[in-house]
Amino acid sequence: MTNLSGLDLSGRVAVITGGTSAMHTTRREFLATVGSAAVASLGMRASTLVAMPLLRWGYAAITWGDKNRQAIDDIAALGYAGIQLRANALQQFGAAELRELLETRKLSLVALSSGSVPLGPETDDRRMIEDHVAHARFVRDAGGSFLQVTDEKPTGRTVTAGDIKRLGRLLTEIGKRTSDLGITLGYHNHMGTIGEKPDDVDRILEAADPMYVRFELDIAHYRQGGGNPVEAIRRHASRLLFLHIKDVRPTATGYRFVELGRGTVDIKGVLDALGDTGFSGWAVIELDEVPPSEPPRTAKECAAISKRYVETIR
Repeated sequence: MTNLSGLDLSGRVAVITGGTSAMHTTRREFLATVGSAAVASLGMRASTLVAMPLLRWGYAAITWGDKNRQAIDDIAALGYAGIQLRANALQQFGAAELRELLETRKLSLVALSSGSVPLGPETDDRRMIEDHVAHARFVRDAGGSFLQVTDEKPTGRTVTAGDIKRLGRLLTEIGKRTSDLGITLGYHNHMGTIGEKPDDVDRILEAADPMYVRFELDIAHYRQGGGNPVEAIRRHASRLLFLHIKDVRPTATGYRFVELGRGTVDIKGVLDALGDTGFSGWAVIELDEVPPSEPPRTAKECAAISKRYVETIR
């Protein structure tokens, strides 16, 4: 199927003429090679090309639970360029082993979900920081790029300004340490955490040093937390590290994460905003678990549904 959106899973622009893909190149390569006159001759505006986000598409292995080897095989078979793993991968692979496996599958390790930054009085900050740094070292040795962290609310009391300040300090310290290893830290907004609502996300990002702590925007968590992910992209454009491209819909008891196009998130608006702001980087599709269906779907089938949606959205 032709990628009418101009996006394919390798993150390259598909130039369409007469329903056939005439060439595949990056925006810069294309414009530098043929120039605006040639673009016009194809019946396309240069501004249209420039507005397309230059994305590399990955998929998160969380849907497969502990079956990381199966996730790697399935995600590679579907043609995704990258994968995000969780910390359970450290119990299943050595870093060198994982790097070799991903290379054979032509997958990049986009990020590792490293867990949370808790703020309880019982937390040993020093030990917690060392654990995240150890995860970053694994990511580096496995050939990966980013480390993802969330936060964890203190229990039994309301969150204070002091909590936000402490969280910003801890995130900054972790980010400094991971940066020394060549791994960039991304703060992930998430339901049920301090960073659930947009205003709180803003406060956390303001409390952390932008040199060491970037923003990993999860568009479905942001939507469910009462925010507009399109506005978040525009507001935090200079700080975006990578994104979780995800969908969510309300249920009788709350909400459920679903395949792309089956929920309430404005995916097209998100892609337009990424293009408008000039974002270039990883977009990782994520689905926490396979939604109930008859007949039941597999994690791979869910990933294929989202892939088809991305390819046909525009």
